[in-house]
Amino acid sequence: MGNLGGILHAVILLLLCAGCVDVARGQTTDPTEVNALKAIRNSLIDPSNKLKNWGRGDPCTSLWTGIFCDKIPSDSYLHIVEIQLFKMNLSGTLAPEVGLLSQLKTLDFMWNNLTGNIPKEVGNITMLKLITLNGNQLSGSLPDEIGYLVNLNRLQIDENKISGPIPKSFANLTSIKHFHMNNNSLSGQIPSELSKLPSLLHLLVDNNNLSGPLPPKLAEAQSLEILQADNNNFSGSSIPAEYSNIRTLLKLSLRNCSLQGAVPDMSGIPKFGYLDVSWNQLKGSIPTNRLASTITTIDLSHNFLDGTIPPNFSGLPNLQLLSVNGNLLNGSVPPTIWSNITFTGNRTLILDFQNNSLDTIPAAFEPPEAVTLLLYGNPVCTTSNAARAANLCQPKSVIGEPSGEGRQVNTLCPPCPTDKNYEYNPASPIPCLCAVPLGVGFRLKSPGIFDFLPYKETFEINLTSLLELRVYQLYIERFMRETGPRLNTHLKLFPNNTPLFNTAEVVRLRQVLAGWQITLSDVFGPYELLNFTLGSYADEFPTVVSSGLKRSALAGILVGTIVAAVAVSVVSTVFIMKKRRKHRTVSRRSLLSRFSIKVDGVKCFTFEEMAGATSDFNISAQVGQGGYGKVYKGTLVDGTAVAIKRAHEDSLQGSKEFCTEIELLSRLHHRNLVSLVGYCDEEDEQMLVYEFMPNGTLRDHLSAKTERPLTFGRRVHIALGAAKGILYLHTEANPPIYHRDVKASNILLDSKFVAKVADFGLSRLAPVPDVEGTLPAHISTVVKGTPGYLDPEYFLTHKLTERSDVYSLGVVLLELLTGMRPIQHGKNIVREVNMAYQSGDISRIIDSRMPSYPPECVTRFLSLAIKCCRDETEARPYMADIVRELETIRGMLPEGEDALSETTGSGLLTKTMSSSSTPTGALYVSSHMSGSGQVDSGIPSGTVAPR
Repeated sequence: MGNLGGILHAVILLLLCAGCVDVARGQTTDPTEVNALKAIRNSLIDPSNKLKNWGRGDPCTSLWTGIFCDKIPSDSYLHIVEIQLFKMNLSGTLAPEVGLLSQLKTLDFMWNNLTGNIPKEVGNITMLKLITLNGNQLSGSLPDEIGYLVNLNRLQIDENKISGPIPKSFANLTSIKHFHMNNNSLSGQIPSELSKLPSLLHLLVDNNNLSGPLPPKLAEAQSLEILQADNNNFSGSSIPAEYSNIRTLLKLSLRNCSLQGAVPDMSGIPKFGYLDVSWNQLKGSIPTNRLASTITTIDLSHNFLDGTIPPNFSGLPNLQLLSVNGNLLNGSVPPTIWSNITFTGNRTLILDFQNNSLDTIPAAFEPPEAVTLLLYGNPVCTTSNAARAANLCQPKSVIGEPSGEGRQVNTLCPPCPTDKNYEYNPASPIPCLCAVPLGVGFRLKSPGIFDFLPYKETFEINLTSLLELRVYQLYIERFMRETGPRLNTHLKLFPNNTPLFNTAEVVRLRQVLAGWQITLSDVFGPYELLNFTLGSYADEFPTVVSSGLKRSALAGILVGTIVAAVAVSVVSTVFIMKKRRKHRTVSRRSLLSRFSIKVDGVKCFTFEEMAGATSDFNISAQVGQGGYGKVYKGTLVDGTAVAIKRAHEDSLQGSKEFCTEIELLSRLHHRNLVSLVGYCDEEDEQMLVYEFMPNGTLRDHLSAKTERPLTFGRRVHIALGAAKGILYLHTEANPPIYHRDVKASNILLDSKFVAKVADFGLSRLAPVPDVEGTLPAHISTVVKGTPGYLDPEYFLTHKLTERSDVYSLGVVLLELLTGMRPIQHGKNIVREVNMAYQSGDISRIIDSRMPSYPPECVTRFLSLAIKCCRDETEARPYMADIVRELETIRGMLPEGEDALSETTGSGLLTKTMSSSSTPTGALYVSSHMSGSGQVDSGIPSGTVAPR
């Protein structure tokens, strides 16, 4: 009987497999696309073995990870319609064969470590709707061919290292709604041709190297809702008045763009909600027309605005933040801004009027408890009104990092089972129900609000409605403001009063979120998916969630008999089990990474490529030498000029600085930081490859050998660029970074004398909050740096803070003003300058090679440098204060003494500074400044300074 059962079982299996073969013969993937996928796989590096099933069987019917297929009418083949390889820890490059996937609609490689260029062949895939390559290490320029993709809805290439201009061909993308190109190294102007795009909603180009005037023609865009271009350099440009006519505009963010002119009058835009033009050089008065009632955020801080605070800010029911900090406003503190706001729940209002010239408080003046009014740095805090204003005159930063956590679970509930990661849903209507949630990292990329807390409930209702969930199924575990500003949230999605989601629901939720099938309310702006954590569900359906057939194709394949369907299931199960067993064997053979950090974020060059770029390291290509090794000018095969820093044999020991530089620079993008192009790491060679800086180091131009000495205006320009680069490290980098080796030979100058901070081999990550949320005030570390630039308190206590960099930059400022070295002939620059300052005779220390300068600007510059170099850490300004003061000094320069002038400006005073013209008491530093050193050798022009 047992033998008969075995025979029957074998016959059934044969019949089932026969049915399976029939189905497979009728529905296979287009061979051209199969070969394309194999080429794509060969160009990828897969250390986590996520693509272990690629190359076995048919891509569509064997469920290759991340591959989704569909049936095309009148075609016997299945076709690849989606590649979803979101956060798979992949590196390598994107093969040009991707252009052979003619039916592809989604190309998703978000949050991996891909390098190299975006292949121009992508432009061949005319069916493409989504390109999401954000969060990689892609470089090179954007291919013009992308402009052929008339069906493209979304282009996300943010948080890469892409350079070059935005192609004008993008004006052909008539279906595009979302351009997310922020946090790259894009340069040139924003093409005015983008105004032709009829559906464009979001243009995010912040944190690039864009320049030139802002295009007025953007006002002709029919649907534009968000224009976010912070941290670019539109120097000399004003905000086009035409932008006031963009009727669809919801948010305009142009922070720190070197803009001039007037504040735009946005009162005619019916649903306008967010204006940030802070940290520019805007002048004139604030427009007095009433803004839309939808406005939540107005940030005009750190400009040169004058006049009074107008009454039109009163009666705005949704206002959360009004900041005019750091302007030249005068008159009375307005008494009625909160008059039309209902303060219920978590509703608050911040009014930041610090550092102006306000001198009066109204007689009847009682701000509600929910209103935070800041008046520090105004005359009203020191006059007869001071007593009434005392509680309002404490200095405070309002642009912090607001965050929050969800409600706590009921501590009376018994513990949940320990298997499958069960936990309580704090919002569930069923008390003590244990369930397994899905984890979702969800970031608002350009929110139209300053404070999320009052909108938290609205967000929950909005998102759950779009996801077709009940409100109590969503639990916001935490949220946090990030630089941008953006809002990072960690969500948990719980089953609807059951312990587990079913497979179909998990697949649906992931598809909806990863495919951008929902659109949040306007006030929340665009979102991005940071992760989708399956947790315990991954073991039960590891491949169904990440690959498969679209419904139309699945219907065609399953038209056959139930027997065939069961056969597919049986064979697939056996196949997967075999692969799992083999994977366990393969995992044991995986090579260990050579470094404990990832070094695949930038291009890896071979020794042969480096030798070819430098004519075999010919001495004629050598442009510098230091303790680390020699520096060569090289030319890559594509014609790019680079600086190649080659370590000598002794400095190869340990390689810590080599790794640190790659790790940090591969994720830092700012126009005032030197860009790392790549590295070479072979058995006996270590090289770092940087962008080439034609004008060498700042130290070169302060030496007596320089034929054309720097004008004072140019020195201010260089100081401001360096300060902005360090400010980015302290406040915008995530996590923040302390440079620890700021010095004149680590400040490089490009062809336009734009300063770029270099050499991150000694840098350290700033401290992060501990488990209780407390942020340590310093890092305890071994003292490293360059004599003459070292913070004395850091040297004595080994306590490194952000104001250690401030001290070092202060020494650089003194070098700029005096031309002296930090330590020369036994004399210390800080001591020498302080002695001259205390004697009232500073003329003897001013660089005699500087042709002319305005004394009032030099006085202010010197006082800033001295304050940076104070021994006591707390007495030094913060880097943001330094940037602000340098911006002010630049704004004071007479016409003709612009930062880029090669000749002596007209109408300048010659050097007549003496003890009588600059008494000790005349030195001035802004009252709101409070915020922190290393022997170098001169290096010839056109180098990256070696260590």
